[in-house]
Amino acid sequence: MMEKQTYLEKLDTKFKHPYIIFKRIFDIIISIIALIPAIMIIIIFAIIVVVDSKGGPFYAQERVGLMGKKFKVFKLRSMRIDAEVNGAQWAEEEDPRITNIGKFMRKMRIDELPQLFNVLVGQMSLIGPRPERPNFTQQFSEEVEGFEQRLLIKPGLSGYAQVNGGYDITPFEKLKLDLYYMEHFSLKLDLKIFVKTVAVVFTGDGAR
Repeated sequence: MMEKQTYLEKLDTKFKHPYIIFKRIFDIIISIIALIPAIMIIIIFAIIVVVDSKGGPFYAQERVGLMGKKFKVFKLRSMRIDAEVNGAQWAEEEDPRITNIGKFMRKMRIDELPQLFNVLVGQMSLIGPRPERPNFTQQFSEEVEGFEQRLLIKPGLSGYAQVNGGYDITPFEKLKLDLYYMEHFSLKLDLKIFVKTVAVVFTGDGAR
């Protein structure tokens, strides 16, 4: 309980913008359309994951969303089932915990496709700050002043920081990019991020 209060008690304002309503409508329509081919891709790779390594094809991970509300994100499993026996940790370059098929899925972002369901039910948006795990949210909010401001808008499947900063940026750099997104919140910016996201998927840039 104390953890939640620590980074939520600082959120004394709410992010308000007329585009939020249209953004939600856009999220629902696009996620439904995207899920039509995505479901078949998810099923195919779920089978491959089971054949490729021991364990189930999916895993759920707790993240911090809008106004600090915690939720589960779903992914196709790209690591060994014992990948975090020693606790949560960042993925490293050439991480030995990643399975053979996991390398391909992460490069093409296929492991993220199940999160379209998170978008559909309203826990996430297609575009927004990427949601962090509770322990990292707590840590970064203590180390970087204002980091919790990212919680004022719904987290995204992709985001401005992801397509402009990549995986290795610091929490401070991530905050700066996410705040820029919030300051320039619009359909035009979302479309630019969407196009860049498609380019990242096809090039595999920044994947781990």
